[in-house]
Amino acid sequence: MATNKLALLRYKTIDQCLKNRFRKWTLEDLIEKVSDALYEYEGITTGVSKRTIQSDIQTMRSDKLGYNAPIIVTDKRFYTYEDADYSITNSPINTADMDKMKEIVSVLKQLNGFNYFDEMSDLIAKLENNVNKSADSNKNFIQFEDNKELKGREHITPLYQAIFNKTPLFLEYKSFKALKPSKEIYYPYLLKEYRNRWFLVCRPKSNPNLLTLALDRIIEFHPLPKELYVEYEGVNFDRYFDDLLGVTKSHRDRPNKIILHVNKYNAPYVITKPIHASQKLLSENETGITIRIDVVHNFELEREILGFGETIEVLSPKKLRDIIARRLHKASNKYRDDQ
Repeated sequence: MATNKLALLRYKTIDQCLKNRFRKWTLEDLIEKVSDALYEYEGITTGVSKRTIQSDIQTMRSDKLGYNAPIIVTDKRFYTYEDADYSITNSPINTADMDKMKEIVSVLKQLNGFNYFDEMSDLIAKLENNVNKSADSNKNFIQFEDNKELKGREHITPLYQAIFNKTPLFLEYKSFKALKPSKEIYYPYLLKEYRNRWFLVCRPKSNPNLLTLALDRIIEFHPLPKELYVEYEGVNFDRYFDDLLGVTKSHRDRPNKIILHVNKYNAPYVITKPIHASQKLLSENETGITIRIDVVHNFELEREILGFGETIEVLSPKKLRDIIARRLHKASNKYRDDQ
């Protein structure tokens, strides 16, 4: 039988009490704490019976849910954990639950074969890896790029909620170039990840143009539920980043036709891993390939091209070609021995 939400709330509350070694817990104390939790989280005013709590303790002690909680009674009236470090949140998933999770992952993998579920591929792989890792703590079959020390990660969930609930934000932000932080009301529209860094697409109340703010540069923010939320008309945010590399874009930016020549040694790499989704092969010969991409000219585009070093050449537009040539020349001067 599935464990219901109220039972899990009771177990969690009992667990929190028994983890607290600075107080002795009688059965009446546990009943009071559980009743308070049921009222706070579920609005239940009838409390909980002594018999229910006694049954919960027996369930936690048993292997029914895989807890095997070492609950003991001292002085014939005080409940506590015999192991001071124990918590039901540390308990491994039992075999039945693990088998069910594996079954769910299997179903998701089947659904992933349909076009509707293409975007679930990474999620399913992560879920499957975590399930396998829980079953065997010594094995990890897949690793995803992740930076747990990245500043701003804690903002993702509350910002997502603000976007979902269409809630304006009072936000304090300091860009890399700014001498001091700015404070402004923003209307949030989209969260975007690029190279394991997160950004917020939003519009300040004082300006009609969209901005892209790096989450690691956000100092703090507060939701303003009573402030009127203003939608941004005329933009399909599902396609907002289709015409650029990275996230840097203004309302005036339009995609440019970028023509690049890639030498023969790097041509296979660029063919199998396109620089951009718009990439088209224009020609191919013994020296390499010529390709075209239609993207906004921004910092990320320049950085991508510079990352290829001498193996790529900008053929057009001339403005971009001149910028890349100038930056490569400056970089080359850094390595001159006669300086």
